[in-house]
Amino acid sequence: MVIVFVIDSFLEETNGTTITAVRTRNKLIELGHEVRVVTVGPKDLDRKDIYTVPERYIPIVTHYSRKQNHPFAKPVKSTLEKAFEGADVVHFFVPFKMSKVGLKIAKKMNIPVTSAYHAQPGNITYGGMNLGKYGRPLEILIYKWNKRFYKKTDNIHCPSKYIADEAVRFGVNSRMHVISNGVSKSFVPMEVKRDDDKINILMIGRFAQEKRQDLIVNAVYHSKYRDKIQIYFAGKGPQLEKIKRLGRKLPNEPIIGFYTEKELVELINKMDLYIHAADLETEGIAALEAIACGIVPIISDNKYSATNQFAIDDRSLFKAGKPKD
Repeated sequence: MVIVFVIDSFLEETNGTTITAVRTRNKLIELGHEVRVVTVGPKDLDRKDIYTVPERYIPIVTHYSRKQNHPFAKPVKSTLEKAFEGADVVHFFVPFKMSKVGLKIAKKMNIPVTSAYHAQPGNITYGGMNLGKYGRPLEILIYKWNKRFYKKTDNIHCPSKYIADEAVRFGVNSRMHVISNGVSKSFVPMEVKRDDDKINILMIGRFAQEKRQDLIVNAVYHSKYRDKIQIYFAGKGPQLEKIKRLGRKLPNEPIIGFYTEKELVELINKMDLYIHAADLETEGIAALEAIACGIVPIISDNKYSATNQFAIDDRSLFKAGKPKD
């Protein structure tokens, strides 16, 4: 088959949606399919089957989206048409402008389409625009705005039942396919050299407001074991300096880095616990990667996060936003 992915951000693997798209593409190619990608990138990019378009400038929003390393794509009809030529199916990852234009083009070319529900409105209002919980009214408007896109695709991939239920709640009546984004086969238990002098805990995720690394720092600060605890934060993002400042109040400052997949597997296997404190998640692949390596998770019970589906039992949950819990 010839499959086309339409996704605003593909070339920099700094968020779960992009990582999922990259892994899925690699697997489909391995199975013998041709997978083309339309995404934001330089005009002279020399990569086979990658069709690039410029970044779309959106007043105010672009300022924050660049900090998140998540550009919005400017739809170029000629590029989309070229990528779609001879395609068997076009799959849209996010409901933004390029996907809306691409959907019209694909239907005009009589190409079947599917879509994915990866982007929560809260990712824009909470993390992107720094509105926090005060962005809820705007999120409802965005849900309704996105509905106009999703109702035009009959089959939608949802990474979790939570996000499928959210789509239905806001009026999307397409067929929902709840399928985990899954993890790379690299994430397995392995023998590594451990630091047994410390209690080592890890969180993986973008350094963004909604991921709540600050809760973990504050929880350790209030722990009677804080002298023995070593936090590891894996990722990158606009909240990096804030996390560093918070971490200076701890006896053992957090160790912060961005890791390759191989390095990340080794790091996870050195941990005693994995903590996922995020307020918003469509699934939370990072927690699933830790579980795949045999590490016990502790997860926020926030109702806007699907990650608590991975809790072993209630002992693996903490009250959202409550570091003392």
